[in-house]
Amino acid sequence: MARTLEAVIDASGKVRLLEPINIEVERRALVTVLDEEPHPAKDECARLSEPALADDWNRPEEDAAWSHLQPAR
Repeated sequence: MARTLEAVIDASGKVRLLEPINIEVERRALVTVLDEEPHPAKDECARLSEPALADDWNRPEEDAAWSHLQPAR
């Protein structure tokens, strides 16, 4: 069964699928290059900002501020 998946091709020609695919054996594929900019993936902004936000999230002051939401140990 043929399936169409969205992907982004960078300037060096590397193809990155925007969704996971599970195939059991090697298959042929056709690539159509569209003349438009890629749309960011739904979770891409969150994924890209996570390392920067982790600096704030992983501080003792942050743990103390949210401790009232943690279950008693």
